[in-house]
Amino acid sequence: MTEAAMPDAPPRRAGKREWIGLTVLALPTLLISMDVTVLYLAVPELSEDLAPSSSQLLWILDVYGFLVAGFLIAMGTLGDRIGRRKLLLAGAAAFGVASLLAAWSSSAEMLIVTRALLGIAGATLMPSTLALIRNMFHEPSQRTAAIAVWMSSFTIGMTIGPLVGGAVLEAFWWGAVFLLAVPPMVLLLALGPVLLPEYRDPNPGKVDFASVGLSVAGMISLVYGVKELAKDGFAAVPLLALAVGVVLGVWFIRRQGVLAHPLLDLKLFASRAFSASLLTLTLTLFAMSGLFFFLSQYMQLVLGLSPFQAGLWTLPQAGGMVIAAGLTTALVKSVRPAYVMGGGLLIAAVGFAMFTGLDGSDDLTLLVVSSVVFAVGVTPISIMGVDMIVGSAPPERAGAASALSETNQEFAAAIGVAVLGSVGTGVYRSVLADTMPEGVPSGAEEAARDTLGGALEAASTLPAVTGGRLVDAARLAFVDGLHVNAVASAGLVLVAAVLAFVLLRDVKPSNAEDAAAGGDGAAKDGPPAGPATDHSGSGAATA
Repeated sequence: MTEAAMPDAPPRRAGKREWIGLTVLALPTLLISMDVTVLYLAVPELSEDLAPSSSQLLWILDVYGFLVAGFLIAMGTLGDRIGRRKLLLAGAAAFGVASLLAAWSSSAEMLIVTRALLGIAGATLMPSTLALIRNMFHEPSQRTAAIAVWMSSFTIGMTIGPLVGGAVLEAFWWGAVFLLAVPPMVLLLALGPVLLPEYRDPNPGKVDFASVGLSVAGMISLVYGVKELAKDGFAAVPLLALAVGVVLGVWFIRRQGVLAHPLLDLKLFASRAFSASLLTLTLTLFAMSGLFFFLSQYMQLVLGLSPFQAGLWTLPQAGGMVIAAGLTTALVKSVRPAYVMGGGLLIAAVGFAMFTGLDGSDDLTLLVVSSVVFAVGVTPISIMGVDMIVGSAPPERAGAASALSETNQEFAAAIGVAVLGSVGTGVYRSVLADTMPEGVPSGAEEAARDTLGGALEAASTLPAVTGGRLVDAARLAFVDGLHVNAVASAGLVLVAAVLAFVLLRDVKPSNAEDAAAGGDGAAKDGPPAGPATDHSGSGAATA
């Protein structure tokens, strides 16, 4: 009797080949997260060499994120249809070539185009890696451990990005930051066909190109509108982009409900584990992103750290997340995920609340300790949330589920920066207007009210005494804005904790799921998902 005919067979455990393959999958994850941060350090040299306009520079920085967010759902579903390994390797090749072109861009226009290509290629990598993990690790406890490794590689990439980028720029030209991606992509192309299984939906149906267009255009419009509102406040163009994005999004969802083979299967939301994890993760990322927007400025503009120094002081936070990832994989074997996730979120709320103790003085120690506490607290939801989103989906829809998880994270982060960033900035402007020192010219006063960076720049043009008073007032106003953000973030995380405790209380520990027959570790109320359709050899999967 075949494995497909034995519904009560326990999930197949991953072996040495799968764990080695996981290290290969961690490479693109690490590189994509690094690519988010390293470019910012290269902006001064890049600007001097290519002389981009202010608008062109914004597109150089933002077009990558816009297209990653826009193409994730389309690429995740494409991987389900043509093969996830095939899409991953094609994306790796495209990412490597685009990186080479970006490194030797001779004009701002060329760099914008190559960054756009990097964004499209990047959108193929993330859902493919996560979907392949879903197909390689069937046993829930092993899958949780694998996703912990995947998430840790993302965290490490975000952390070492500024450090590696700074070291590279000390020795080479600005384009060298793009070359960092090339060797790992070559390694992925060499080892991927040997170590990674192929999997595709045996009955994918036809691709609905109208849905692809709607998803891409809708997400790009939404993310563009949100980010522009966060940077420049209310204006006609970003508001119009948001309206267009909402209309296209509603159209896309309605279309999926009537298609025989939808791009996004709305039945995924019928699983409580899927929907609750998505909602809880969204709230957490919203809270984190809004506060990060202020913390990065606090370290550099209030405490006076260089980008490289600020990067160094994020290492304890990354270390805490890596340690917490190991604890999470151990705890969920015997403790219900709701308690692990909810308990972690309570710890995170304490960490967020600790930021209210920052006062703009020599408080780097408090900043680092607070960051470690909240990082440890958010790690369980970062791992278990993604695990249950992917694990609740049938194997043939793992690419779409992974893409939806990634798209949700991109959008939640953008919304968090826009909303909480706007709230904090509003507090800053209000407080500074009440505490503006006497003798500040109207032009300098207007610049100071705009941003903290503008205040420091304006102060440098004033007499020492007046400039010093302006700096002190602006920094204290900024701290007030940070405090409001910290309280709001703590409240949002507490709400997320309650949702985790209530909505996910029936999901069993992974050891209990491992022992249960006939499942692939999906949540209790999730769609059944067995390993029968997943062929883990190096050849293509078939029905």
